[in-house]
Amino acid sequence: MASITIRNLDESTKQALRERAAQNGRSMEEEARLLLAELEQGSPGLTAGIVEHKSTDYPAIPVAAAGSSSEPPIAGFPAAGKCVLLIISGGIAAYKSLDLIRRLRERGVHVRAVMTAAAQQFITPLSVGALTADKVFTDLFDREDEQDVGHIRLARNCDLIVVAPATADLMAKMANGLANDLASTVLLATNRPVLIAPAMNPAMWSHRATRRNAETLRRDGIHFIGPMAGEMAESGEAGEGRMAEPMQIVERIGELLDTRPKPLRGKRAIVTSGPTHEPIDPVRYIANRSSGKQGHAIAAALAELGAEVILVSGPVSIPDPRDCEVVRVESAREMQRMVEAALPADIAVMVAAVADWRSKGEATEKMKKEGGKGPSHLELTENPDILKGLGHHKQRPGLLIGFAAETEKIVEHAQAKLERKKADWIVANDVSPDSGIGDAGGVMGGDRNRVRILSRDGVEEWPELTKKQVAERLAARICDHLAATTTIA
Repeated sequence: MASITIRNLDESTKQALRERAAQNGRSMEEEARLLLAELEQGSPGLTAGIVEHKSTDYPAIPVAAAGSSSEPPIAGFPAAGKCVLLIISGGIAAYKSLDLIRRLRERGVHVRAVMTAAAQQFITPLSVGALTADKVFTDLFDREDEQDVGHIRLARNCDLIVVAPATADLMAKMANGLANDLASTVLLATNRPVLIAPAMNPAMWSHRATRRNAETLRRDGIHFIGPMAGEMAESGEAGEGRMAEPMQIVERIGELLDTRPKPLRGKRAIVTSGPTHEPIDPVRYIANRSSGKQGHAIAAALAELGAEVILVSGPVSIPDPRDCEVVRVESAREMQRMVEAALPADIAVMVAAVADWRSKGEATEKMKKEGGKGPSHLELTENPDILKGLGHHKQRPGLLIGFAAETEKIVEHAQAKLERKKADWIVANDVSPDSGIGDAGGVMGGDRNRVRILSRDGVEEWPELTKKQVAERLAARICDHLAATTTIA
């Protein structure tokens, strides 16, 4: 009769074997022998009902189990098809791990879970297992799992280990090499990258022992996300210690497992974003209606493709894009200085809505109404033209892209701007409130945009897209242009 080694079976087969052995009151080895005998006699045996698996160390994800419905996984997630081992430790934030599992499964990520004893006081293995569609591992000394060194398999048969929430206790074990339960043993035995999301009371996070442990873990190459500041579960407690939100963790997982090509690696890009504020007096300023969403999205898209990105941003209230060097400025003159200081660059994308004028002389005191004499006189002077300055600069970027926010004659005005400022491309968009783009307020401050790309080759019209989609599409076009230019050269 043929022989079989249980540890060499894939996980889906082993799980089916466990269930069948338990139903029949036999050991896994005895059940396997009987099944081999059945197969030699032509019986389908165990193979009926087993999920088809790929040539990986973890089972494939059935589409119907990937999310909360039978819809296919969300497309485009860089970690799709990868396996994440999620370690859930004990803390009130453990409930967030359920949503984290769901979000990852929606994106085609296979999730296996390890729960500490303390975690099971907050959420149940049944809930976690229902969401992962896999066995939940809880015990270092489980007879069935450990007969083939289960903790080592868990430590190695994944692409990334995520600890969420990561308590002060588990962080201390990790920092000092302790391994007295399944979670800490897996973390000590792994050769895979590890991401932790700390969650604890602010006093615990700020304690010198926790800070010392966190610094040790960072030196050891452990990736961190959070903790965040805010209200705690305990009444009256607030500060830094909240676990990062599930979608923030999902995005970080995507970044860590992103193996897509980086065609802009080695390229330097300057992006401007947001408005400028031109002071009139200590309390008033001239500005444009810009949220910075489009510029920040373009900076993020270029960084995602591997570029070194310097983002020169006017005053905005949106988060900084990851993996970008952010330089904050207020006025047009500051922005011009910082852009020129960032040269040389291969790419420059001037998205900022720079105020065209500023007050000729800034008042040192608040300007007062002149009762009955009409409004105070405000003398204006023109601000520097940053795009035009780059177009004529001795260190002109290899690819210079400007933006034209117009309310009428979009193409005509953008075409004139292309010639006058010596840019390579102008991205033109209609920013009038009645443009029909996005919400009632139009492009300014909204999340959608519709642009035209003008170059010496003509005009390319794009459909209405989200600003993130515009950014990704523009970044892809930049890659194609640089690739073609390099090939020709």
